[in-house]
Amino acid sequence: MSDIPEGLHYTAEHEYLKPAEEDGVFLVGITDYAQGELGDIVFLELPSVGASFNRMDVFGTVEAVKAVSDLYCPVAGEVVAVNQALEDDPSLVNSDPYGMGWMIKLRATEPDPTSGLMDAAAYADHIGE
Repeated sequence: MSDIPEGLHYTAEHEYLKPAEEDGVFLVGITDYAQGELGDIVFLELPSVGASFNRMDVFGTVEAVKAVSDLYCPVAGEVVAVNQALEDDPSLVNSDPYGMGWMIKLRATEPDPTSGLMDAAAYADHIGE
């Protein structure tokens, strides 16, 4: 069974949006379910600080032993930080997807960034758990 923390918001494509310390800023990564489906993650292509995305734009790719998958931005915003630790150790996404395995920090440009995203219960239903 996948770890699906309360208080986060989720996309149908298995990204999460986690509130950061600063209002309107969120951590974005992939869910525990997604990393489990992908298997061992060996490489990530992530955007640069300052890049802007619309909701559901592709913001990067995750490469696992089995497949390469696009990463979708859960909310429109500007990248304010990229997790540099993943350059040296992409497996952090496997071992700690909601903690050390976050991918980008995004300043939302939408007035209601969590609108249209799933809560933990809806995401659990979505993946059949």
